[in-house]
Amino acid sequence: MENNKKKELMRTIKFTLFSLSAGMIQIALFELLDKVFELSYWLAYAPSLIASVVWNFTFNRKFTFKSAANVPTAMMKALLFYVWFTPITVWGGDYLVEEMGWNADLMTFINMCLNFVLEFLWQRFYVFKGSIDTCE
Repeated sequence: MENNKKKELMRTIKFTLFSLSAGMIQIALFELLDKVFELSYWLAYAPSLIASVVWNFTFNRKFTFKSAANVPTAMMKALLFYVWFTPITVWGGDYLVEEMGWNADLMTFINMCLNFVLEFLWQRFYVFKGSIDTCE
């Protein structure tokens, strides 16, 4: 039992570190699109989210969850999370920034924190549930 707890702790740490690297990609791209190109919130947020998702999924599948699951199937399962998460955070964030005057960086940070927690739970208990540690 103790070994399983250690594995899960290491899995959580790895997920956190890969998520931080994905977050850096997301922030860098968002800042470029928001500050340099002065795009509206959603036009800066959506591509930065997509870039971080692709990065995060790729590394977490291979190194965190060590899954040998069919990649297209796992990607489709991961995509199901973003079918509802993306519209809520894009449109909700755009409304709060553009209409309510919220700070765009704060809104992005809030969305990234929500994404971190919810995506971990989604991937751990749905996407890779039956295939964790099947590929060394």
